[in-house]
Amino acid sequence: MSIRDWPIKRKLTAILLLISGLVLLLTTAAFVTYEVVTLRQTIQDHLATRSRILAANSTAALAFANAADATELLAALKYDPHMIAAALYDQNGLVLATFPAAAGDLVPAAPQPDGSRFEPGRLVAFTPVAEGENQRLGTLYIASDTKAMSDALRLSGIIAIVVLAIAMLAAFALATALQGRISEPILALVDTAAAVSTRRDYSVRAPKFGEDELGKLADAFNEMLGRIEEQKKELQQHALGLEQRVAERTGELEKRAAELQAANAELDAFAYSVSHDLRAPLRSIDGFSQVVLEDYAAQLGDAGRDALQRVRAASQRMATLIDDLLKLARVTRAEMRTERVDLSGMAREIVLDIQRATPERAVEFAIAPGLEADGDSRLLRVVLDNLLRNGWKYTGKQPQPRVEFTAQNENGGRVFVIKDNGAGFDMRYADKLFGVFQRLHSATEFEGTGVGLALCKTIVSRHGGTIWAESEPDKGATFYFTVPGSEPRIQDSTS
Repeated sequence: MSIRDWPIKRKLTAILLLISGLVLLLTTAAFVTYEVVTLRQTIQDHLATRSRILAANSTAALAFANAADATELLAALKYDPHMIAAALYDQNGLVLATFPAAAGDLVPAAPQPDGSRFEPGRLVAFTPVAEGENQRLGTLYIASDTKAMSDALRLSGIIAIVVLAIAMLAAFALATALQGRISEPILALVDTAAAVSTRRDYSVRAPKFGEDELGKLADAFNEMLGRIEEQKKELQQHALGLEQRVAERTGELEKRAAELQAANAELDAFAYSVSHDLRAPLRSIDGFSQVVLEDYAAQLGDAGRDALQRVRAASQRMATLIDDLLKLARVTRAEMRTERVDLSGMAREIVLDIQRATPERAVEFAIAPGLEADGDSRLLRVVLDNLLRNGWKYTGKQPQPRVEFTAQNENGGRVFVIKDNGAGFDMRYADKLFGVFQRLHSATEFEGTGVGLALCKTIVSRHGGTIWAESEPDKGATFYFTVPGSEPRIQDSTS
């Protein structure tokens, strides 16, 4: 369990203990620091005083180079258990006498600068031995251990730990006794809130323990419960009225839905009937025109043949328009079935169909791999088919035609891009691009009915996306469309 999940009693106790512990720890640290500094200074002063006294008594031994007297003088240090070693050096820095007698490595081979200093495990002092103020006879070296300081620090540490433990126990006892004054009103509020949440009973009230901030909080909480209780009663009354209205509206909606379904069925039947009735005379016109062209071409002459060919082309164009209008009607009413669609694979299939139908045209198609979208596969195929065929169609006058299908990431979403290097269009007329029967090129330049892009816009809008285009005349066109929920899953690269 993390600290955030602790009960408030434990949190209050922990806070009080942490504050008390921190204060005691800082106080103890200050006390120990003071003890260390004081002890070091005291020991250093004591050793310096002893060195000066011993140096003053050593002048005669150094003046007469009396090693025996010097040795006897230093031997008096044996009565101090903390003394490690001592030595007297003459004016030339040579050792005259040592303590103990066989000091060996305990004393330096030559005197060092005057003064006292701490070395690892000991305190050393070099004191000048002089007769008067100007004539220096030699140097006194004394080394003492720091056991007294270590013992004193150990004792201070034990005292500090004992005091800290006793203080923390006292702080814990006080925190345990006093935290209830804060936690009890809060726990009462928690219990009241739990009762309200569990039983949905807004008539309960939280007890008040005083006039402090927690008491004011209890008053505000109880006032809020009273308002909620009143609002609940009002909502219950409104709910009864809403249930009646919903029942009435549901009946009306069901009736209208049935009427709309019947109207759609009639509209579908009418559309197919009109389509059949219109196609029959168109097929007759096209068929009889073809018969006349085949049987009486010689009698008609060039002008007659051209006129009949125009009649056939117009009838075929009219049939195509009827088919496109039916497609637009179906797309508007078709039921959506959302699934993960492989747009790259779908685009490759469409390109194969185009290449099989027109093997005489060599158009380069570049389709990025791994392009996917969430949507209706049938409707998205219509979008890709129209846009790719448009790219193929409008590159018909280019020596090196190329159509690309890629995607790019913008604002955390995916934008699909179909780009060609064909005829392009003037952006001043871009608002007409996705309208029904709106074409920016004449039928003599490029065939078409002006319905394909309207289909694309309707399908993309039904998916909740947008479609737009950018172009310049004779510099190709780029179509962009989005399908929400089609975030990239892999890094795309054009192949």
